[in-house]
Amino acid sequence: MASLRLTRSASRALLRPSLSSSLSIISSSSSSSSSLSSTTITSPNFFTRLSHLFPDFENSRHHLNVSKKNLSLLSNFRSGIAWISTSSGVAHNSGKGDQNNKNVAGGPSWIDVYLPRGIQPYAKLARLDKPIGTWLLAWPCMWSITLASTPGQLPDFKMAALFGCGALLLRGAGCTVNDLLDRDIDTLVERTKLRPVASGLLTPFQGICFLGFQLLLGLGILLQLNNYSRVLGASSLLLVFSYPLMKRFTFWPQAYLGLTFNWGALLGWSAVKGSLDPAIVFPLYFSGVFWTLVYDTIYAHQDKEDDMKVGVKSTALRFGDSTKEWTTGFGIACISSLALSGYNADIGWPYYAFLAAASGQLAWQIWTVNLTCRADCNRKFLSNKWFGALIFSGILFGRVFS
Repeated sequence: MASLRLTRSASRALLRPSLSSSLSIISSSSSSSSSLSSTTITSPNFFTRLSHLFPDFENSRHHLNVSKKNLSLLSNFRSGIAWISTSSGVAHNSGKGDQNNKNVAGGPSWIDVYLPRGIQPYAKLARLDKPIGTWLLAWPCMWSITLASTPGQLPDFKMAALFGCGALLLRGAGCTVNDLLDRDIDTLVERTKLRPVASGLLTPFQGICFLGFQLLLGLGILLQLNNYSRVLGASSLLLVFSYPLMKRFTFWPQAYLGLTFNWGALLGWSAVKGSLDPAIVFPLYFSGVFWTLVYDTIYAHQDKEDDMKVGVKSTALRFGDSTKEWTTGFGIACISSLALSGYNADIGWPYYAFLAAASGQLAWQIWTVNLTCRADCNRKFLSNKWFGALIFSGILFGRVFS
């Protein structure tokens, strides 16, 4: 342990229950293991009743491999520092071509370090360690809420907080549905084969129970809104549940994702105003759809070889070598729709300055991405949280200075 160069306190923080199964290989007599065993023995009835809801680590297909990786990765930690990964697990390299682009785990995330072992698979099923999806779902909501605010005033922060929590829950529910429906496909794809359901760490029944829990919390948030918004919000569930099936039937699942992920552009406005203004919210909504077609097509290029093998479809396969031309068209449509929405909302001039900056960011993504490099596709995809932030800043300052 001296070679790890960790302080005693840092060691305790790192060696949480997520690695306890691995550490037991080399230190079965440690005091932490003893205390854990005694705790389990003293309350057997409680854990027996709940055992079907907790993951079966021993029988999961990849548990031993993951544990060995965690042991080897501890050598990368420095004193007092815990590295937290928010990427999709793609190797970061700058090489061209795919020969050096295998997906590898970059290291344990904050979930592995800080959460109890029994909760970790559920947190990973909801992608809590990869917040980019929540950002992409939340930004259209924030755009709409801010655009609906009274000129010269700040947006409703309580409403923004509700939608932020809703984005986190709905994104988690969507990922759970996706993993349940795709569990057989995920085992054949390098990037997804270690997901909790695909690897056997969670059973489908456990996934369904977790889905119900997330939807119940989401319902609590939806009930805080007006009646118009309750109906509008509930109608989005049809898109959420059907989206994972689209890649089996069409080369345009990214368009369907755009319709799903940007529903908040409609819902945010109605939550503030009690109805929809088509001249403002429809261009805003479709700008988000075009934006999704850009970033998710880039994202889909990471899996195109695996997708061809398993027979699923994507815009990356549909566009092929013409991807940059197609995404350029979608980018222009996105920016044009945002400009039209701002114009119809009579927003102030700062909005257009930020819109110009966002245009540059989107153009940089499209024209500099190396579509044969999985790591670069992932980097460009992750950068879209900044595009969303630029548009939000433009709407905020545009409204305040209207």
